[in-house]
Amino acid sequence: MLPVKITRRAATQIQEAASWWLANRPKAPEAFQQELRRGLDLISQQPAIGPLAINAKLQGVRRIFLSRVRYHLYYRVRSERLEVLALWHASRGKGPFG
Repeated sequence: MLPVKITRRAATQIQEAASWWLANRPKAPEAFQQELRRGLDLISQQPAIGPLAINAKLQGVRRIFLSRVRYHLYYRVRSERLEVLALWHASRGKGPFG
């Protein structure tokens, strides 16, 4: 299991998404946090599980789809740790690096 570091940019995106979710999804207020935790656990245990992101300028960027909340979580492995780079909603087009 790799330790996870969330970049400042990703942390801001996660906080904004979490706030939006709480304000706009009253029937499932815990869904965003649960799905994010599930995704982080998955990639820390199986870092190669996500496909390579084709629109990233950085090398080795992968992404997984958090299907319940419809966000992509972008990450890469760096020096024996996992670095979360971005959180991007599926409806937003090309992605955070495009």
